[in-house]
Amino acid sequence: MDTRPATHDNRRRAFAAFLRSRRERLAPEDVGLPPGLRRRTPGLRREEVALLAGVGTTWYTWLEQGRDVRPSREVLSALAKALRLDPTETRHLFLLDDRAPPETRRSGPEIVPVPLLRMLDSMRGQPAYVLGRRWDVLAWNRAAVAVFGDYERLDGDARNIMHMVFADPDHRRRMVDWDGLAPASLAMFRADSVRYAGDPDFERLIAILKAASREFRAWWPKQEVLRPFGGHKRIDHPGAGRMVFEYTSLAVAEQPDMKLVAYTPLEEEQTIGKLDRLLASLDGRPEARGAAPRDMPSPGRRLTRPPA
Repeated sequence: MDTRPATHDNRRRAFAAFLRSRRERLAPEDVGLPPGLRRRTPGLRREEVALLAGVGTTWYTWLEQGRDVRPSREVLSALAKALRLDPTETRHLFLLDDRAPPETRRSGPEIVPVPLLRMLDSMRGQPAYVLGRRWDVLAWNRAAVAVFGDYERLDGDARNIMHMVFADPDHRRRMVDWDGLAPASLAMFRADSVRYAGDPDFERLIAILKAASREFRAWWPKQEVLRPFGGHKRIDHPGAGRMVFEYTSLAVAEQPDMKLVAYTPLEEEQTIGKLDRLLASLDGRPEARGAAPRDMPSPGRRLTRPPA
């Protein structure tokens, strides 16, 4: 049985109801219109929303009635602006119309939320770090230091996962399956960075990687893209030997361009015991560390244990 027509009808009704609810919560003075005469119903009139969005009143009325009309992306954006929708509401509006939400291009410093730092601190048996929009390592825990090295010793572009994969010989030597992981990482990075095409920070990093790595120079023009996925990663640790982890990448809800990457040690190669011994060797060092973006003043460059 084909359920597509019923699904389409349900979406149109939900779209209409959402538009109506957003219109009814606004007063004329909220959008710079005179209050006018007494109103029988709450909120703006349909013709007022149509005027603000630059569309016809009849056509807008059809949208609120759930008729089978399809607004363009430009009209959806105009309606979102007219109805004073916040980013979450705008995304909801686009998804109800079965369209991809508008992509937001962020700028400025990236600050790791304190609850996420607390989570890192509590993950004592799992190496984990937080990546920013450019895959810079923004925060990490003690277990990550034990397995991958101290990110505190890296600065600027060097504290970036793509730079570590393609331009850091020590990091490359730790990755047993580099030949398979590196091209997959590059494809995921390209998919994540599409919103920032032309951004100077991204372009500088790409230029550095092209100059440093023949593999990056060969693979980048292929335009391969992948969405994040989990799997197993084998590490050749200089002190502990072969270690095997199961890794996963989790999006941070409050920060769309931020992700938590966590590595769970497996029994294979006695990884759990090896990690315990590595952590014991780090006794006395801070549990969770992090770093602010390159352009943040030096007093704020280190994020240690979050306040209680």
